[in-house]
Amino acid sequence: MAPVPGSGLAKGLAVTLRTMTKKTVTEQYPDVQPDLPPRTRGVIGLFEENCTVCMLCARECPDWCIYIDSHKETIPAATPGGRERSRNVLDRFAIDFSLCMYCGICIEVCPFDALFWSPEFEYAETDIRDLTHERDKLREWMWTVPAPPALDPGAEEPKELTTARRTAEKLTPHTEPQTTGPQATEPRPAKPQVTDAQATRPEVTEPHATEQARAAEQPTRPLGDSKQQTDQPRPDREGDA
Repeated sequence: MAPVPGSGLAKGLAVTLRTMTKKTVTEQYPDVQPDLPPRTRGVIGLFEENCTVCMLCARECPDWCIYIDSHKETIPAATPGGRERSRNVLDRFAIDFSLCMYCGICIEVCPFDALFWSPEFEYAETDIRDLTHERDKLREWMWTVPAPPALDPGAEEPKELTTARRTAEKLTPHTEPQTTGPQATEPRPAKPQVTDAQATRPEVTEPHATEQARAAEQPTRPLGDSKQQTDQPRPDREGDA
């Protein structure tokens, strides 16, 4: 069936009329701040205390827009005769947002959680050279990072919490049960004291006890009637001359 001439125009005008009758949803920015999603990729915040100057973020950045400078410091030994240690000290951490493409690779590869996404987006500049922000500005954006969403009730416990809990259980000394209070355990009956003689005496099993009882019931034979007595003189036999 051939289309009716002008049907496409009629459908387009119908969409326009429906849109004209709807309530406008224009937000009055900047008087009213927009309600952004919690995972909005605005800028990158730096938590300087967690940074170990491992340089992973700078090496993995595809745009090479992260600049890091550092130096090493020697830490004296904590104990006499110990070995001195060296650590990296952060001198500069800057991100050129005129080159950044907001891929998030630097945040993903950071092993110490020093970089975070912030929903802050009002950082426009009139000069492109001013889009390179140093660590002081990145630290200010860190306080605008939203809290992470709560875990699902059926989700597994994070590996970090499991490891920390097991370590704490190993380090916690074994506590004795309470002797006072509502949860105190009932006192156990005292065990009978065992003397040294009882401790060294072997235990008598049931078969041995039965044999001893039978032996006690049998009459004892006098010593004179014993067949092993050889002191008494033998009577003369008949026919001995």
